[in-house]
Amino acid sequence: MLSVIIISFNTRDTTLKCLRSVFAHQDGVAVEVIVVDNASADGSADAIATEFPQVVLIRNGENAGFGAANNVAMKQGKGDNFLLLNSDAFLTPGALPAMLKVLEDQPKVGVVGPRLLNADGSLQRSCYRFPSPGVAWREALWISAVAPATSVLGDLRRWGHDKPLHPEWVIGACMMVRRGVYEMVGGFDPKFFMYAEETDWQRRIGDAGWEIAFTPVAQVTHLGGASGADDKPKINKYFFDSGDYYYRKHHGVLGMYSARTAVTVGGVLRLPLWGIMWLVMPKRRAKLAAKIRLRAWLIRRRGGSAVRT
Repeated sequence: MLSVIIISFNTRDTTLKCLRSVFAHQDGVAVEVIVVDNASADGSADAIATEFPQVVLIRNGENAGFGAANNVAMKQGKGDNFLLLNSDAFLTPGALPAMLKVLEDQPKVGVVGPRLLNADGSLQRSCYRFPSPGVAWREALWISAVAPATSVLGDLRRWGHDKPLHPEWVIGACMMVRRGVYEMVGGFDPKFFMYAEETDWQRRIGDAGWEIAFTPVAQVTHLGGASGADDKPKINKYFFDSGDYYYRKHHGVLGMYSARTAVTVGGVLRLPLWGIMWLVMPKRRAKLAAKIRLRAWLIRRRGGSAVRT
């Protein structure tokens, strides 16, 4: 049996759509479905209980965060494997058997991720290298942009996601995980409230001797950002605070400072280029202006915070 785990926070409509996709595309796989509702204020829990009485519904009294909520569900789940599925991710036919086949055929694989698609059917990048000061500097100085995507210096975001691969980590919108991995490594670090928790977890999984796999045969549509759509400033804070914690945990304070400096330097180098593009490419001005605003904010935040923890 497969334990499908979904965390819901103020995403009633997308969570219901996600659940419909799970039950529509089991493809012969026996599943138990566990939804942890993180104290939603939009009626999510009641709507789930009404439409899907077969779902194990856990109602948290407060927003415990993504990782902590998943930990609760994995502790309760009875499956041989877990599928951690975002509430704004929707299964397509054959996705579950394809991911299970990877685990069956490759006993060293502890986590497998599918090919993610945007709502319009375009590719959503999902395979990455672990964050490190070296990676941050290679990105800041364009080294990873010119190196072959799958080389040691390359950026997997430029890779086509069209072949099986063993990346360092896959994003947590949809991950199938062996129960044995959870029992060996434990769950998510609850100090990550939101973002970077799956990166940290897969790093610990890899350190324990397991491999991470990506299969393009399984496809899942992922909208992205549904839980934080109405509060971008808070979401940005979660994102960068989690990044800081990840660097401190795995690379120490000096590593965190180095990565912050790389982000600042990269922003300074890119702002003039984007300014020129804004002048000569009027059709792209909206996107370029958004990039410029974000990069300027990052320079202020990272540069200013580089003198304090």
